[in-house]
Amino acid sequence: MARRYGPYFDPEYETLSIRINPPRVSVDNASCKDCTLVKVDSVNKPGILLEVVQILTDLDLVITKAYISSDGGWFMDVFHVTNQQGNKVTDSNTIGHIEKALGPEGYTSGILKPCPGRKVGVNSVGDYTTIELIGSDRPGLLSEISAVLANLHFNVAAAEVWTHNRRTACVLYVNDNCSSLDVDEESRLCVMEEQLNNILRGREDDESGAHATFTVGSTHVDRRLHQMFFADRDYEGGCLEMEIEYPPSFKPEVRIESCVEKGYSVVSVSCKDRPKLMFDIVCTLTDMQYAVFHATISSDGPYASQEYFIRHMDGCTLESEEEKKVVKCLEAAIRRRISEGFSLELCAKDRIGLLSEVTRVLRENGLSVTRAGVTTIGEKAKNVFYVRDASGNPVEMKTIERLREEIGQTMMLNVKKAPASAKVPETGGLAKTSFFFGGLLEMFRT
Repeated sequence: MARRYGPYFDPEYETLSIRINPPRVSVDNASCKDCTLVKVDSVNKPGILLEVVQILTDLDLVITKAYISSDGGWFMDVFHVTNQQGNKVTDSNTIGHIEKALGPEGYTSGILKPCPGRKVGVNSVGDYTTIELIGSDRPGLLSEISAVLANLHFNVAAAEVWTHNRRTACVLYVNDNCSSLDVDEESRLCVMEEQLNNILRGREDDESGAHATFTVGSTHVDRRLHQMFFADRDYEGGCLEMEIEYPPSFKPEVRIESCVEKGYSVVSVSCKDRPKLMFDIVCTLTDMQYAVFHATISSDGPYASQEYFIRHMDGCTLESEEEKKVVKCLEAAIRRRISEGFSLELCAKDRIGLLSEVTRVLRENGLSVTRAGVTTIGEKAKNVFYVRDASGNPVEMKTIERLREEIGQTMMLNVKKAPASAKVPETGGLAKTSFFFGGLLEMFRT
């Protein structure tokens, strides 16, 4: 019997162009007096802009300006970044991580890792079971979810929770309380899934796409939350509700124009600036199968202006119906991470049922969680909750004082008030950013 042979593909071929032309990364603290310049020059590939922005945002760096160009198969970026305090990036570990992650080693490995020590970022799921939940939001929902996990003896090692347009989405990393390993007993997982689905469905008449699932993979958690909301179509309908929930100064302005002479669709975004804004926009465009060829990003006081020259992955520009959908999706992506009211930062020694205990206290004091992040490093747990009054009214200081009395004795509690809504400029917002190809190339030559 004659043997049949299939074609052979060398696994090293995929990274050949990168090995021939390795990316060059420069972290420059000399050229600008008030920020650090991160310059990336490499072979272009699909999704590369999102990967670079993800690395910078996972390090908690603030991108104040950026210039992007990726025509002709080559990718050239300049990012103006600061730390959370608004100063230059001088920490040697942070600089080393940027150079390693964005350099040849980070690209050829195929794995872009977040800052060491983070449990929420690119999944570290070796010893954890990942749970994804989505359903209708209501006061006390997170408390009910964490109570189920505690009663079934599951420990929440990390979690990220977002709410938007009356919906909630969360990704939780849980393990066995006793062994601190991932959960591999199918019967326990089935019981947990059933109970969580019952909670998410809530009332008998509420079955609008609520479900709990177990997942494997390494999708960045913030990107995964965007994908979950996008699949849930949270960007459709509810516009009146959203405008009531969010003040006018938070309302983003998204415009799309056609650049016929260059064959691009130009997406312009003007809104209140905040951390990870660029990541949220680039993530949404990437997952909607659009490629960014050029972009300029700038911040002017409390407001940001971002402009992207895009095409669909098949090379086409946007049609009118596609433009409407992109506008809605970008507005939703910007709103998902907006938080008003108070943020509560709690640090304590990690223990079984800690998240359940804290969220129960918040619920009993009439507070609703709009966004939350849970991390565990060693034996220390850090929980951050953005809360509002369950009735929609501002949180009163006497409520905060009650929280201090109830949980301040057993854990560190830091209360911060979210920045007040900035006044909208009388001119109607930021002027449209102009894009100059010649000026952009000069940035890379310096």
